[in-house]
Amino acid sequence: MRVLHTMLRVGHLQRSIDFYTQVLGMQLLRTTQRPEQKYDLAFVGYGRNPEHAEIELTYNYGVDAYELGTAFGHIAIGVADVAATCAAVRGKAAQLGGAITREPGPVKGGTTVIAFITDPDGYKIELIQRDS
Repeated sequence: MRVLHTMLRVGHLQRSIDFYTQVLGMQLLRTTQRPEQKYDLAFVGYGRNPEHAEIELTYNYGVDAYELGTAFGHIAIGVADVAATCAAVRGKAAQLGGAITREPGPVKGGTTVIAFITDPDGYKIELIQRDS
């Protein structure tokens, strides 16, 4: 068994596609339009299933925002250099939405370097420094 995708409901599909592709460097893998059911989907990721997990962005017609609730935590993405990634995000996020909410630094009680950003809909994304 393995994780195939994570679904996030978004208020503006193209804005979210732009954020994940232009800010986080993912690829738009495929889209599906379901006008009769009143929703559209976009799958983004660093590669396709089954080798890579994907993020499914779901836009329900007429819904601009969601309450995020308290159960969802975050998506984690491994990066070679958290500080450099945050610098790139800082420049692009101003145009495409999102923000850095925790600057790069070691995790509390450890040495792993992390940072947190949010996407335009407020979903948390943890950047974890990993050797390439």
